[in-house]
Amino acid sequence: MSKHPTPGLPRRTLLKRTAALSVLAVTGIAGFTSPAVTFAAAMTKEQRDNMTPDEIIQSFKDGNMRFREGKMQQHDYLAQKQASQQGQFPAAVILSCIDSRAPAEILLDVGIGETFNARVAGNIQNDDILGSMEFACAVAGAKVVLVMGHTACGAVRGAIDNAELGNLTGLLNKIKPAIARTDYKGERTGSNYDFVDAVAKTNVEMTLEDIRENSPVLKKLEEEGKIKIVGSMYHLVGGEVEFLA
Repeated sequence: MSKHPTPGLPRRTLLKRTAALSVLAVTGIAGFTSPAVTFAAAMTKEQRDNMTPDEIIQSFKDGNMRFREGKMQQHDYLAQKQASQQGQFPAAVILSCIDSRAPAEILLDVGIGETFNARVAGNIQNDDILGSMEFACAVAGAKVVLVMGHTACGAVRGAIDNAELGNLTGLLNKIKPAIARTDYKGERTGSNYDFVDAVAKTNVEMTLEDIRENSPVLKKLEEEGKIKIVGSMYHLVGGEVEFLA
């Protein structure tokens, strides 16, 4: 039997829609709502635990499509805050860049309580972020580790151009190995955004490698099939979150 009884709606959306409608029914205001459903309920442990890593990834793809088409869910963030204040059961942990144009929750159309989020210039991993990811997955039960880079990344461009500024210098040095590994035949400068984007993608791939190499906890969970560690690139032009194979 299909796990998605309504064509076009991912499992997570169906679960949240059911919960939202239940809230409306209990409060007696279901008849006064607009045709669009407001997603007021936070994700529960049962809902999260019933989803596979692949289903969670697919729900992100579906959410990004809604973002690109301007058909995002009507989140009631106040209600989600109230529903999650006694506990949280996020489905994934996302490591993304601090770039103000790339807020992961909005790009994937998720609400409060659905994802852990770590942001640092160049979406690089370090011991503190790895520890946070281990908490998210091994302790709190998240099933997906998603690393999200993006096009026209200023941190990647800075690394290519050998920018130096206080503590930023050390951060950019962690991106530089991706420059050397990137196979690119054209102009290898920060002014060539095709090259910047190629390095940004390599940087995501190397971050995935670093996570597996430096976190035996996450690597073991992945080998056991309990989590998936995946990479993606957000395209500023067009808005697509491209999931890497």
